[in-house]
Amino acid sequence: MKVKPDRTLDCLGLYCPEPVFKTRLELDELKVGETLEVLADDPAAESDVRSLVKNLGQELVSVSKEGNTVRILIRKVK
Repeated sequence: MKVKPDRTLDCLGLYCPEPVFKTRLELDELKVGETLEVLADDPAAESDVRSLVKNLGQELVSVSKEGNTVRILIRKVK
């Protein structure tokens, strides 16, 4: 099943801590049940965003990589 994100956050070209900071701000704007797609090419972004999602108690839907780009889907559950 292909999840269609409600919003896409483009963090390509940004480096730590910007992708996590922007992801946090974007998640705050989402309504419960909505999905955020984060695109990043910072090597630290994947683990940083994973930690953020876990700490905030949100749902990590999927993580996929294409070349240097990581695509992270997060569902806001609360």
